[in-house]
Amino acid sequence: MSGGQGLVYITGASSGIGQALALHYQRAGWRLALVARRAAELRAWAEAQGIPAERCAVYGADVCDIASITAAGRACIEAQGLPDVVIANAGISIGIDSALYEDLAVMQRVYATNNIGLAATFQPFIAPMNARRSGSLVGIASVAGIRGLPGHAAYCSSKAAVISYCESLRGECRPQGVRVLTIVPGYVATPLTSRNRYGMPFLLQPEQFAERAFKAIAAGVSYRVIPWQMGVVAKAMRLLPNWLFDRALAGRPRKHRASE
Repeated sequence: MSGGQGLVYITGASSGIGQALALHYQRAGWRLALVARRAAELRAWAEAQGIPAERCAVYGADVCDIASITAAGRACIEAQGLPDVVIANAGISIGIDSALYEDLAVMQRVYATNNIGLAATFQPFIAPMNARRSGSLVGIASVAGIRGLPGHAAYCSSKAAVISYCESLRGECRPQGVRVLTIVPGYVATPLTSRNRYGMPFLLQPEQFAERAFKAIAAGVSYRVIPWQMGVVAKAMRLLPNWLFDRALAGRPRKHRASE
């Protein structure tokens, strides 16, 4: 569905990729169901964009809290109806050092947001979409999920899990006519990447990413790396033997830890 009758549900909609996706869908004529912890800020943003209140509902929820995020999904269904597209976008990226005890809690928080939060985002919609025999569930992964990068153990492994989870769910939902799509961003200029201390090839602006993701979701592709150039890089990374991969990454700056 690409016309003005669609309803899209987006988590992490208060900034970055989520906000860009929300704006792109709105301009394409879709109704919006937007989720973020900072609900007041999100409402203010929607008002500033001139989005009519009857075309946009905001749900305050913490994706790390299963009860909170599943309640938001049920509230959306009750207030606006069953969405056509659900985009589990909320995510965090924090560097860790597994030798440090305190960083285990950081890893736990990354998994709670990027993995359990994604599954909990989808949960309220799966059975109703299966019953309706239509709908799209979209997981936002990352090229960082293709191979593990030094200092990125929590983020890389969480995004690898997003890719595998969505693939599993795709097989479960396909017989009912529900699509599960994995969108794999490369580098996008968002708050998550603003402090990266290493090169970010093929960097996209959020609006550029949103336009390409919108088209991929509308086309129903099961897996798409955006931009395509990073897809080529990802395939090359998969093929590299470990010794060459390790040598290529030797001395690469690490992601900032939470305390940094």
